[in-house]
Amino acid sequence: MPEGPTIHRVARDHREWISGERLSICSPQGRFADDATLIDRHKLVRIDAWGKHLFYHFAGKLVLHVHLGLYGRFRRSDNPPPEPRGAVRVRMTGKRYTIDLNGPNQCEVIDEKEVAAIIARLGADPLRDDAHPEKAWRRISRSKAPIGQLIMDQSILAGVGNIYRTELLWLVRVHPLSVGKDFTRRQFNTLWKLSRELFATAVEHERIITVPIKSLKKPADRLRARERFNIFNKPKCPRCGGAVKKFAMAKRRVFVCEKCQLPPDARTGGTPVSQ
Repeated sequence: MPEGPTIHRVARDHREWISGERLSICSPQGRFADDATLIDRHKLVRIDAWGKHLFYHFAGKLVLHVHLGLYGRFRRSDNPPPEPRGAVRVRMTGKRYTIDLNGPNQCEVIDEKEVAAIIARLGADPLRDDAHPEKAWRRISRSKAPIGQLIMDQSILAGVGNIYRTELLWLVRVHPLSVGKDFTRRQFNTLWKLSRELFATAVEHERIITVPIKSLKKPADRLRARERFNIFNKPKCPRCGGAVKKFAMAKRRVFVCEKCQLPPDARTGGTPVSQ
């Protein structure tokens, strides 16, 4: 599933390509046909990203809400557009470009009140200037749930996915099974600062990069996945050389170096899996 920076990058690109235009909108697949008629030929006023959600605001106060989920993807083509590839849920055609959307988890036309309700359920987004990290800190500091579970909760930190969970906790030297109430304010402040920096790096370079940019020996677009991460899906810790272990947490793999990230006395919420 795309993490927050990918969604913000989509919003940035779509602002450049189609924002401010009166779009022709249809549903080649047919599943979005009724909603498409509500915004067809309307001017796209602005595009917002919040966590893993996209909001396309049209004149008339209607909003196209998209959550890509695991399988959703956008495809851009020059006009005139080619025949739709696969089951295209939405086709948005502007002056120069056409953008097709395949396989989203959510795709609906809603009003501004419904947008506000969705946003109210989401946590602080590190890429938004109007984020309120204090709310996230309060939720974490009062919880007995594992920190590795809490920072993946979109109602606490919007946009953090599985890769960032592993990498951020390794950077702050906290075991993912440590409970939230044991997470210190200093550790939270560091995690928030790092998440803002790493998310911004991902938007700029169009890929997740958690190792120091200055350490890269080749352009970002030529890096293999393992060259971009510190311990995610790696056998050894680059800091101490210790073995990296992996666990299942909330049905996702989390990686940890238990020399750098000391495990809590009592494990809670994680099930060890074979390496």
